[in-house]
Amino acid sequence: MELGKGIILLATDSNPQTQLFADYLRQHMQCELCVVSPVVSNETTITVERSPQDRVLIMLDMDHLDEAALQAWHAQYHDQPQWILTIFNLKNEEQAAQLMKLVLIQGVFYRTDSLELIRKGIERLLDGDFWISRTLMTRMIDFYRRQQMNCYRPACGITQRELEIIGLLGSGASNNQIAERLFVSEYTVKSHLYNIFRKINVTNRMQAVNWARQNLAPPPPLSLQRTQRHSPSH
Repeated sequence: MELGKGIILLATDSNPQTQLFADYLRQHMQCELCVVSPVVSNETTITVERSPQDRVLIMLDMDHLDEAALQAWHAQYHDQPQWILTIFNLKNEEQAAQLMKLVLIQGVFYRTDSLELIRKGIERLLDGDFWISRTLMTRMIDFYRRQQMNCYRPACGITQRELEIIGLLGSGASNNQIAERLFVSEYTVKSHLYNIFRKINVTNRMQAVNWARQNLAPPPPLSLQRTQRHSPSH
C-alpha cells in the first residue's frame, strides 16, 4: 500500500491498551491514524482531511459499542463509498454474524487475532478487499439468499407495508420515527404492529426484531436529516 492512500479511525475508549494498539498501527502502517469516540449521534459529524482517492477505514471497538451505536455509525457513513466500516474485539463468529445482519460490514477482527493478522487485514481492506472469513461469508450469503426469497414471497402472510415496518424495528426506530419515515400516522403504525405481532406469533417488539433478523435484510438506517413532514395518511 502506498503512503497516504488511507486513513484509520479507531473508534474506541482512550486508555493505555488503546494507546499501545494505536502506536503499533502507526509504526507498521503507512497511513494516518486517529482515535475517536465510539459514541456518535444524529448531530455528530466526523470529518477528516483527505484526498478524494483516500479510503477511510473505521474500526469500531465492540467492547465499547452496543447495537444502537453500531446503527448510528452505519447511518453516518453507509452511503460514502470511500468509508470502510469494520468491527473488532469480537468474541466469535456467531457474534459477527448477528451484527452483520444489522449493518453492512466489510471487515471483521476477533479478540484472538494477532496484531500481525490485524495489520494484514487492514492493508487488504485499504486496498479495496473484504476481510471476512470464508465460513462467515458463507453464512451471510445463505442469510441474504433467504431474505431475497422473502422479498418475492410474503412471509407469514404479512403485507409489504408490514414488512417495511418490522424491518425498521431492527434499527431501533420508535413508532413516531417509523410514522415519519413512512409518512403515515402513529396510530396507523400501532395498528400495523398489532397485525404483525399476531401474524408472526410474537408478543413484543424485541421478539419481532429477533424474527426480522432471521428472516429479513438489515433495514436502511434512519436518515440523519429530518424528513420533510407530510400530512399523515392511512
